[in-house]
Amino acid sequence: MTDRRRFLRNTLLAVGGAALAGCDRISESDTGTKVLESAEAVTRRVQRFLTPSRALAKEYTEADISAVFKPNGSTMPDTPVYQALLRGSFADYRLEIDGLVDRPARLSLDELKALGTRTQITRHDCVEGWSAIGKWTGVPLAALLDHVGAKDGARYVVFHCFDNYEEDTPYYESIDLDEARHPQTLLAHALNGEALPVGNGAPLRLRVERQLGYKHAKYIRRIQVVASFADIGEGKGGYWEDNGYEWYAGI
Repeated sequence: MTDRRRFLRNTLLAVGGAALAGCDRISESDTGTKVLESAEAVTRRVQRFLTPSRALAKEYTEADISAVFKPNGSTMPDTPVYQALLRGSFADYRLEIDGLVDRPARLSLDELKALGTRTQITRHDCVEGWSAIGKWTGVPLAALLDHVGAKDGARYVVFHCFDNYEEDTPYYESIDLDEARHPQTLLAHALNGEALPVGNGAPLRLRVERQLGYKHAKYIRRIQVVASFADIGEGKGGYWEDNGYEWYAGI
């Protein structure tokens, strides 16, 4: 990244942080909420301008892999369906793919793996301030989208998960189709050469390497292709977004 682009990017992040510092007051009004949403959209467009849509996140070597990849957030979903799948070593797991697709599907892990595999060593950056480097193996999300065929009008991919962060509030997250088709966006089923540990999201988690860690949904049970996520959850695009985080978390 050039010095000019780095300066512009850091300036944007600083401005964004300053805006967030005043969010509690601003978001108390409908007008304030609209202003914040508009500012986020501008930030997203500028970040996309500074980072071309096919630019790759940095990849590392085996020697760089962290000794421990810290589990974070949910580390053991307690929902009955997940617990039953875990007891069966996920043999009965089926990923549901529906919404604006030509060919809705329910795929086992083996059927998913047959769509293609990519391995990459990347750094996970958490909004809490820590980072870790891991080797991820998984199915390119683009391959899955090709398999089911996204319909005209599809704009976003929503990930519905097995874990609840609150009672009767299933975790969910979303990205747009451009990010979904990025070559490093994976449905990961392995970490550091072994089956994905439960604490890190088994049996399947999202890796969207150009965004912060809270975008990397774990314990994926269903993928929904949509034109809008306005009527899902509280309409902000994800559990954390419904609680005040930005929807686009580019790094």
